[in-house]
Amino acid sequence: MIEKIDHSLIKESKETELRVSFDQQVFLLQEYGGISRYICNLARELYLLPDVQTQVVAPLHFNRNLAGLEHLAGTRHLMPKMSTKLFPMVSLISKVLARHLIGRFDPDILHETYYSLEEYRPAGAKRVLTVYDLIHERYPDLFKQSHMTIVPKKASAHRADHIICISESTQRDLIEYCGVAAEKTSVVYLGVDASFLQASELPVESVASSRPFLLYVGARGGYKNFLKLLRAFASSARLKSEFDLVCFGGGPLHSDELKAASGLGLKPGQLTQLGGNDFILAKLYSKAQALVYPSLYEGFGIPPLEAMAVGCPVICSNTSSLPEVVGDAAETFDPLDEEAMLVAMESVMYFPSRRNALIEAGRARHSMFSWERCARETEAIYRKLL
Repeated sequence: MIEKIDHSLIKESKETELRVSFDQQVFLLQEYGGISRYICNLARELYLLPDVQTQVVAPLHFNRNLAGLEHLAGTRHLMPKMSTKLFPMVSLISKVLARHLIGRFDPDILHETYYSLEEYRPAGAKRVLTVYDLIHERYPDLFKQSHMTIVPKKASAHRADHIICISESTQRDLIEYCGVAAEKTSVVYLGVDASFLQASELPVESVASSRPFLLYVGARGGYKNFLKLLRAFASSARLKSEFDLVCFGGGPLHSDELKAASGLGLKPGQLTQLGGNDFILAKLYSKAQALVYPSLYEGFGIPPLEAMAVGCPVICSNTSSLPEVVGDAAETFDPLDEEAMLVAMESVMYFPSRRNALIEAGRARHSMFSWERCARETEAIYRKLL
């Protein structure tokens, strides 16, 4: 049964009030996921600002990040996991309900949460779109049916009244690949969730080996460049003998990854994969010797920022948006160069003064990024459109 809106929780209207709706799209696509986390954090912080009324619309959804946003005006029902055959029907029902709820809310701004050929904006509202990356445009061969993302992204970008990019790198790529005018875009950086500012009280043995370890976070295929990291790690007899490599997220290790690890001389159990919630990830960051992030391309790159927030030194690629995020607070390398990757890891692992300097610089760097700042800068963009 779908919950009814509690109108008593809607803030009193004022002459300067700004009404913002976030549509339902991403909440049908992600159970957790970085995009839905961004939207939920942004909506929560916007609601706390004076004279801003926020609605998150997700009539039928599969998303866990929405938990805790019941105080925002909206109607939502968490759906159980279901077969792909039923998804089109659920999606259609959600779209119909979303249009009705958005129209009834009568927003000044409709913030589209993903890319669509369809229109959800009620008359009189301005459209804002956030573009996260142009990975499908830059590396189409790495994805099956890249056009399924490229075509609606371009359509959404051209109909939007303004586009928020989560990094200058993404902004440049958007202008190049989608032909969007620069003056139609702005850059607003993301923040760090509160859970990463206070590591979980779980004992480390419950989330990782008691041996010292390097941490890898996220998916491991394609542009994420994990196998190159595995080869660089294994090419050092010293690293291989003294450290484990722990992966978080991205699903269980594949047979080819385990076979590669064995062929490179890693012992059984030396390469492991874990999943879980943000508290477990925060604990892993706090106990890891370093986060190694070898991605070829990122629209922003949240894991390095999360790691810095809890005092984990960062070793990462020097490409795309990552230099914007880490500044001088990380040891960087060319992700196409395995030798450079190895040198970066050893320069942090075997030089305590460098590792300590990165920890100190990382804590200072992460404080420049917050969801409150993200919300205030986003609000300013909304108001300029009206």
